[in-house]
Amino acid sequence: MNYIDVFYQSDDGLRLYARDYPSAVAGAPVILCLPGLTRNSKDFGPLANALQQTHRVICPDQRGRGRSVRDAEAANYRPDKYALDMFTLLNVLQINEVVIIGTSLGGLMAILMIASEPTRIKAAVLNDVGPEVDPLGVARIAAYVGKTAPANNWDEAVQQTANINAAAFPDFSLQEWQTMARDLYVQEGMVPVLDYDPAIAHGLASGTAAPNLWPVFDAVGDKPMLVIRGQDSDILSVETLAEMSRRLPHLASLSIARRGHAPTLTEPEAHKAICQFLDALK
Repeated sequence: MNYIDVFYQSDDGLRLYARDYPSAVAGAPVILCLPGLTRNSKDFGPLANALQQTHRVICPDQRGRGRSVRDAEAANYRPDKYALDMFTLLNVLQINEVVIIGTSLGGLMAILMIASEPTRIKAAVLNDVGPEVDPLGVARIAAYVGKTAPANNWDEAVQQTANINAAAFPDFSLQEWQTMARDLYVQEGMVPVLDYDPAIAHGLASGTAAPNLWPVFDAVGDKPMLVIRGQDSDILSVETLAEMSRRLPHLASLSIARRGHAPTLTEPEAHKAICQFLDALK
């Protein structure tokens, strides 16, 4: 295990968790990796392993996911609350500045965090998300979050994972589906269960899960930003990305072929783009 387990307390008393991948370089810059709605810190394991040669990488589980405690109040499952948790984590770890790599929900959090405390966010990579989320993608996600039938064994968990995500990853092998399932599910007793609180679906129903962030997007200002888009994404539209580029002419973007929502960031072209982006920040 090449990371340290970090447990900390949120402002409202929840025990939250993060993986802390220390760097081989003393005083290395810090990357904060923020996962998507139903995902957790395990998603960023391969990327963190690769980047910790030059960076310290922090990969949190948002409240209600992974090893973080579930919230008894479903209304707290919303981006602004998660962003507050991340500032609490940075304070606990005494980290003053980070680069954020945020997938989907994590990218929305990145925009909110820049607007809230711009001096603490040096730059951001948004993975398949922007300040406006395509309602077609939201409807697709709402159709399964918190509603997936229980899996009786790992074969069923792998099959469910493939069924839900097949359109986004048309070239995935069985091994890749197995890896994704292991990141999405956790063993409880004799069966695998999804590693998130079904109540996170509350935000999809209430509209708080995908807020319109155009009013705060301009606060990004001249912050370096890289946007990675799955070519077949139903969350980040071509039109939204074009408007982001119009508002932020310095914004860099990359489209990943044969990917929907959202690229895993293990794709060679995504990994190369992220490394080049980070190198340019030095």
